[in-house]
Parts: sequence; C-alpha cells; structure tokens
Amino acid sequence: MPARIIDGQAVAKRIRSEIGGAADDYVKRTGAMPGLGVVLVGDDPASAMYVRMKRRACERVGIRSEAQILPAASTQQEVEDAVRGFNEDPAIHGILAQLPLPDHIDEEAVLSQISLAKDVDGIHPVNIGRLGMRGREPSFTPATPTGVMILIDETGVPVEGAQAVVIGRSNIVGLPVALMLTNANATVTICHSRSRDLPAVVKGADIVVAAVGRAEFVKGDWLKAGAVVIDVGSNSVPDETSEKGYRYVGDVAFESARQVAGYITKVPGGVGPMTITMLLANTLKAAQRIADIKQ
Repeated sequence: MPARIIDGQAVAKRIRSEIGGAADDYVKRTGAMPGLGVVLVGDDPASAMYVRMKRRACERVGIRSEAQILPAASTQQEVEDAVRGFNEDPAIHGILAQLPLPDHIDEEAVLSQISLAKDVDGIHPVNIGRLGMRGREPSFTPATPTGVMILIDETGVPVEGAQAVVIGRSNIVGLPVALMLTNANATVTICHSRSRDLPAVVKGADIVVAAVGRAEFVKGDWLKAGAVVIDVGSNSVPDETSEKGYRYVGDVAFESARQVAGYITKVPGGVGPMTITMLLANTLKAAQRIADIKQ
C-alpha cells in the first residue's frame, strides 16, 4: 500500500487559524498587534521572495511585519545596527535575520545581537546551545525543525524509542532537528557527505528526515518498510513540461519512496508551509510573553 501523505498545507492552515484567533485576543488585550521585524541584506531573489511570503502570511493572521532591507555592500556595523534597532522597538516582538547573509558579514555576530526574548527563528547561538543541553529550555525552537516535529506527531507514530536518521547537519535544520528528536527520546544518527554506506544506515530508520539539499537523493529502496519520511528539501530541476521550465522536488525520490514508506511529505506542500507557520507562532508567543511581563 502506498504511503499516507502528510499534508503540511492542511496542518499549517489549521495552526494559522489558531494563531489568527489568538492574535485577535492579543490585540483586544493590549491594543496593539504582535510585530515581526525582518533584516534582509542584499538582493538574493529567493530571500526576497521568502520575505514577501512572510509579510503576506503575517497580514493574514493579524501580525504586523516590518522589513529593514539593506544593500549587499552594507557593513557589519550597519547590519548589526538594524538588528539592534528592532531590539529597541517595543512594537517589534520577534526578529528574523534572513539567511544567508553576504560572505563578508559575520553571521554569528549578527545572530548574537538578536535579543533572546525576540529570537523567534530560534537560531541565536545561546538558544541552539540550550537546545543541546539536558535540563535547559531555549526561548524558542527553530521554525523548520519545529514544523518537522509537528508533522511527525501528526502521524501518531511514537518518537520515543524510535530509530531516527537525519540526513544533513546544517545549523538551520539538520543539527537542531537531530537535537529535538534526541530530546523526544529517539535514538538519532546524523548522516552527511562523508557517511559510509548511507543506504544501509537509512534502511534501519523508523523516521527519516532528509535535509541534504540534493534533488531526489534518498531512494525508495533505501527505506525501511513503513518508515516516516519527512522531506525538507526544495530543489529546482529542469522541466520542459512546466510553463516556467522547471519544477521543485525534494531530497527524496517521492514516487519510489511512497511505495515503501508508511508516511511521507510531498514537495511542495509538506514542510515548507510549516516553516512560516512556526515563525508566526513564535512571534505571537514572544508578544504574549512580553505583555505578561508588563502586566
């Protein structure tokens, strides 16, 4: 039997409806809207499109969005000043530095400037450090990994005691999702470009999270029958049948994988909608925390 599709679009829609209701309640309680500040440096088309998507998503759920768009040649000081400006703005409750930053900008230094109380993307070095320590709680967890964990939960498959394989070790997805799976009591293996006999490692996994950034890298015959497969990838491949001349595929060869897996996400429509949704949820949470402190 083909795998059941984990519909990230439907899950995100449900959660955004809940966020919208809670944002309305926040406005009634405080007289102001929750606010998200975004720092974008340079003119990368993908980053600019993502910022526009975030702005539209904010508007739909009643969150105010403000962007500081800086030229690619901006100095380290200018980028950090933009972050500090949002830190000091009481109308901004969450801050996001859109990655990647230009090569001459020290990314860690910029992220370290974000107030922990406003780090709604959950990638401040301190928050990532807390995520990796027993007995510590980060102020926020990263948006995409949080979305991944919710989609796994949607399947009803227990994470505790499961064998999980994460393919990819980026600071944004691979590393934090591995930490979150570990905190949920899975036994986690992190795989990467130097991993030996990767198909055999994946074959033993009850849960597979593919975040390697290579189109259709994970094949169906790598998978354990009935596995939960979460595909974080989004790769552009040529497609002459498409009006644009290309289409997006994930890191998993979907058609072969769905014949083996028990549950699987699609690309698009899987993890992607959850990323922005979790950012909205964290922004609302930040606003509520700040309001509670003031009261």
